[in-house]
Amino acid sequence: MSISSRLGHAFRDAPVLPLTYRSRYVLMSDCHRGIGTSSDNFLKNQHLFSAALKHYYRRGFTYIELGDGDELWENRNMKNIIEVHDEVFEIFMQMHRENRLYLIYGNHDMIKKKNKMQLPYSFYEGIILSPPNMPQRALYLTHGHQASLFNSTFWRVACFCVRYLWSPLENLGVLDPTSAAKNYRVKNKCETRLNEWAYENKRILITGHTHRPVMPNEPSFYYNTGSCVHPRCITCIEIEQGVMTLVKWSMSARMDSILYVARERISGFVPLLSNA
Repeated sequence: MSISSRLGHAFRDAPVLPLTYRSRYVLMSDCHRGIGTSSDNFLKNQHLFSAALKHYYRRGFTYIELGDGDELWENRNMKNIIEVHDEVFEIFMQMHRENRLYLIYGNHDMIKKKNKMQLPYSFYEGIILSPPNMPQRALYLTHGHQASLFNSTFWRVACFCVRYLWSPLENLGVLDPTSAAKNYRVKNKCETRLNEWAYENKRILITGHTHRPVMPNEPSFYYNTGSCVHPRCITCIEIEQGVMTLVKWSMSARMDSILYVARERISGFVPLLSNA
């Protein structure tokens, strides 16, 4: 199956959500929530994520996670992840009850595809945000692993390698050379393929997977949320009042040296509901 076929399949039966001036969506990706050990990459930013999630919950945003929310290549048991990060999943349940939670699976949590863990919410490969009567301005959301044959078709092999080879070596400082998040050559190739698919199909594509945020100032067909596992911050895409922006959450200090969680718009002011 080609890259085009894999991405096309992601949106074939995708749910379509409304995109209007009243819509409030926050798109996050690649949290890689683990079990609280030294290999839990989410652990260092859990306080930033929690502060951001509470902010979006209070302000009435709908949360859409674009895959790899939980690290199920290195860890086998979802129950342990939920127990360690229970505060996150409590807010998820509140948002789910209010129909404000949508979760996409990626390569690292592909096992959610059939939801054999019997979690209380649904998981999708793709989601479409569509303005009324403006299908050409619709946003196509997916994880982005479809750009890699190894991480999509052969994800079970990739999972085996990460769990039994690269994860132990990572503790010794050896990075996985096949990872789009850790290898720049793989990252660039993946982003090029996603960008080409979006341009050729004239679809606005938003993904995660590479962990590198993409929000050009000029009109584009390809955007990326970044990740929640950067050493110093988390990034996400906000959609509010018909405009899309890239936002960074990080720790900052006041003049009196008191630390606080800061939210900063770092790129983009992309109008979605007009041709402006």
